[in-house]
Amino acid sequence: MKFFMGKIAVVTGGASGIGLALCDELGARGSVVVVADINMEGAQRVASGICRRGGRAYAKHVDVSDKNSVDSLIDNTFAEHQRLDYMFNNAGISVTGDARDLRLDHWRRVIDVNLWGVIYGTTAAYAIMIGQGAGHIVNTASMAGLIAFPTNIPYSTTKHAVVGLSQSLRAEAADLGIKVSVVCPGYIQSGIYQAATMLNVPRERVLAMIPFRLMDTAQAARRILHGVARNQAVIVFPSHARFLWWLYRLNASLLGPLGSKVIRDFRSVRTATRAEK
Repeated sequence: MKFFMGKIAVVTGGASGIGLALCDELGARGSVVVVADINMEGAQRVASGICRRGGRAYAKHVDVSDKNSVDSLIDNTFAEHQRLDYMFNNAGISVTGDARDLRLDHWRRVIDVNLWGVIYGTTAAYAIMIGQGAGHIVNTASMAGLIAFPTNIPYSTTKHAVVGLSQSLRAEAADLGIKVSVVCPGYIQSGIYQAATMLNVPRERVLAMIPFRLMDTAQAARRILHGVARNQAVIVFPSHARFLWWLYRLNASLLGPLGSKVIRDFRSVRTATRAEK
């Protein structure tokens, strides 16, 4: 509990899902929480809830796809508090669809938020943390950043990149007193599936195909902070994610049949495009 007491923590995507749960848990543990989101009304609601429970929190608007917006968030936080202890680059979006249905604007939107957003947040926080000689950057990737994820290729692409960024920076940052962790959750009740853009498939049928029970976001937040406190390089959970990652590392071809089943089941509910009819 006291590990996070009095620490300054910025959480992007803090108005909903895992970000909201992280803000609540950090607030309960005594952190000063900067709830950052493009949804300012939602961020204010989260921050107000933390304050009502006796914590300290501030709502801040941020568009993680905009470098200037992220820089302002980090610079203003440092100016107000004179330090930055934790940077949780958590904001993310998904576009679900067969690769042949994806347009380049789908790719750009996912890359702008999921990858550039993490790059902007990481580089801005890293510069400050170098100056203070301490800090911890925590980047949210996904199980889809460790293994193949057909039906969500732009999402998986960005999450693999976030894993590579985080692990590479961790090696560089250690001698400067800075810690870097990457979070790779499996199926969580984060709301990302409900919010995802679905291409040529009925949302309810796709959601019904999720093969594992969804972990509660509050439990996910506790698992993340447990890993952060232990300075884990890669924080993987729940058990199904750890098992699939273990299989993939053992022999990647073992997951080939699973990937084939996922895309075939997905295509069974896909609506053919006009060009295909």
